[in-house]
Amino acid sequence: MPINKGIVLASRPAPLSKATPENFRLVESASPEPGPGQVLVRNTYLSLDPYMRGRMEETKSYVASQPLLEVMGGGTVGEVVASNNPSFKPGDKIVGMGGWQLYSLDDGQALRKIEPGKIPIQAWLGPLGMPGVTAWAGVKRIIAPKAVETLVVSAATGAVGSVVGQLAKAAGARAVGIAGGPEKCAYAVKELGFDACVDHRAENFDALLAGALPRGIDGLFENVGGRCFDLCSRHFNDFGRVALCGLIASYEGKEPSSLRDLSLILVKRLKIQGFIVSDDMSLWPQAMMELGGLIAGGKLHWRESVAEGIESAPAAFLGMFEGKNFGKQLVKLV
Repeated sequence: MPINKGIVLASRPAPLSKATPENFRLVESASPEPGPGQVLVRNTYLSLDPYMRGRMEETKSYVASQPLLEVMGGGTVGEVVASNNPSFKPGDKIVGMGGWQLYSLDDGQALRKIEPGKIPIQAWLGPLGMPGVTAWAGVKRIIAPKAVETLVVSAATGAVGSVVGQLAKAAGARAVGIAGGPEKCAYAVKELGFDACVDHRAENFDALLAGALPRGIDGLFENVGGRCFDLCSRHFNDFGRVALCGLIASYEGKEPSSLRDLSLILVKRLKIQGFIVSDDMSLWPQAMMELGGLIAGGKLHWRESVAEGIESAPAAFLGMFEGKNFGKQLVKLV
């Protein structure tokens, strides 16, 4: 039997502290054999996402905490290598939740077949997967930008933010991004088509942000929180909408995220909605159809950071919280 390698959660980070490589452990075992109704998948790519950081802690949230000494959960794409499930056969390309490991077993309920085509298989973990659908849901169902409006998105060149800006432009709105560093900001404008992008690492970030918002903010797709949200809140127009998707600045205690003056919501008549894309799976077919059409038509672009080998997953994951990734963070497993 081939050897299965995986990364387990060895320990939990201290409260409000950074996760470290010591929180993870590489384990090896024989690859499992599928039982009745099960499918054995050889995972090809692993998706690394910020929500996984919250699961490392033993706190109440919208998903269960990651159990200690068990393989870290996560989205994967791969190929069926053995099957006792009539819905799948060896050679099928699939997307599922195989976790941080080379081989995974599944009863087939959470697997979706991927039809071979011109779109690379890993795109099902990015613009055609959870990040893309997250962007679509926040833009289409919460912010719903109009042609004369301005939409701002933080973490603008990440897996979610990059799609948000392009969907805003497709709706005719002005898209303003917030990203870390001149290279990422240039990419947002020149490659993704944003109207402007502001470097949150710049010393005069607040002034640059104000300059990019001559007509204020009508919609904010928030991925970061902390100081970014605080500064953006000063520019809301009446009846502004906020799609609250993530608070990555707060995940390791760097910057607290709060709306310090509730009167702002009242005076500006704001709508602020937190959302989790898995809350309504009925949205996924329409979202994926529209996103797929944009990709096929060359109207949706994305970028990937790819780490090589399962052993590289912890470092790549921790690097996301330092802004080291550019676009969707993946781990290539084969």
